[in-house]
Amino acid sequence: MSNITDVIERYLKRMLEEDDGRAEIKRSEVAEKFQCVPSQINYVINTRFTLERGYAVESKRGGGGYIRIYRVKFHSKKDVIDDAIEGLQQGASYTMAEDVVYRLLKEDIVTEREAELILAAVDRSTLQIPLPDRDALRTRLLQAMLATLRYEG
Repeated sequence: MSNITDVIERYLKRMLEEDDGRAEIKRSEVAEKFQCVPSQINYVINTRFTLERGYAVESKRGGGGYIRIYRVKFHSKKDVIDDAIEGLQQGASYTMAEDVVYRLLKEDIVTEREAELILAAVDRSTLQIPLPDRDALRTRLLQAMLATLRYEG
């Protein structure tokens, strides 16, 4: 059985598909639809619709406020990879690495097996060094792998 976070994510992704990669919602209306607190909607958006996963989000607060979610579209796979590399400039937690790999998978840049290999290489159990050095090493590894993918085929 899916948890509420997964259900809300699927609902929002369906909205994006139906409206050519864009969705505009009112947080309170979505929360009411799923009988959850509005902060649950924030959690889904902040964790499942990140730039690393290929989404941009903008919001306006207040009574007439809204949240807009856009699927970021690129002209080529190289552009996706370049954007991912740039997004890693400030360092990469494991969650960020997962988001980048998820995006590569979704954009058909890597296979599921390659995604598993990348995540295994940057996992905490593999990089057994303390923070912040672990995140710095993870960043360098991901950037090197992405650079290699950029020039493949």
